[in-house]
Amino acid sequence: MNMRLGALLPRAVLVALAWVLATAAFTLAADKSIIGPSAPGTTTAAAPPTLTIPAVTGQAFVFAKGLLEDAGFAWRVSGPVHGYAGNQVVSQTPGAGTRVVDTGAPTVVLRLAKSSYAQKGVPEDSSSYPGTRIELAGSPASSLPHAPATTKTAKTKPAVKKPPARKPAKKPKPAAPAKRTPAFHAPGTKKEPLNEISLPARADRLAAWIATKPRHTNANVRRWLYQHAWIVDGANFGWWHGDQALVKLIEVDRNAERMWGIGHRSEVIARAALARVRRLSR
Repeated sequence: MNMRLGALLPRAVLVALAWVLATAAFTLAADKSIIGPSAPGTTTAAAPPTLTIPAVTGQAFVFAKGLLEDAGFAWRVSGPVHGYAGNQVVSQTPGAGTRVVDTGAPTVVLRLAKSSYAQKGVPEDSSSYPGTRIELAGSPASSLPHAPATTKTAKTKPAVKKPPARKPAKKPKPAAPAKRTPAFHAPGTKKEPLNEISLPARADRLAAWIATKPRHTNANVRRWLYQHAWIVDGANFGWWHGDQALVKLIEVDRNAERMWGIGHRSEVIARAALARVRRLSR
């Protein structure tokens, strides 16, 4: 009896091993047929950043160039009339509201008309930093994929009574801006806008910002030049306490020269304006 069991035992082991191998092969084949090959991934390119051109037609040139620089654009003057502060913008290319790709400092072309303000000094016919090309932005609707339409069964919700709306409290009327006596009157000059801060206050804010030692970037240089041009041109127009603002501005230009190495030319312009304002204010 023991010899018979010994002869049958190897055969039973072989049968069990064959059954295990067959089961594993069937399971592996089933897994491959269910999972299948994976689909390759797809990537979507990010849309480039865009800028919107502000409206400067009809503005005085000194304000138009500041608006463009604040919005991230470069500019240049085209035509027979040059870039003097009091001249008026009669056209801009591209037009207001045009969306363009942010290529660095897209260049807007301005055409000017002469004003009655004296055309003295050296005109500014281009921005102080190099401009880049104009590239119109595509319509965002065409670049976005459309989601498939789905139909949903509307569910009715019980009406909820809303509490009666409270009447908004009356806002106090803003105080009228203080009167600012001009330092002098010159024909064809622009009146000081009383809804803007005064020239000394603007110079103080610029000085406080420069004192934080901002980095030498195109955006920071544009900010400084825009405020600089506003103060210089406003003082030349005879605006209130322009001489005080120019004295502060000269110190700002010195700090810019120490930080960025580009403030000397602006300081010369501010000193010339200060001499003119003091002469006309006597």
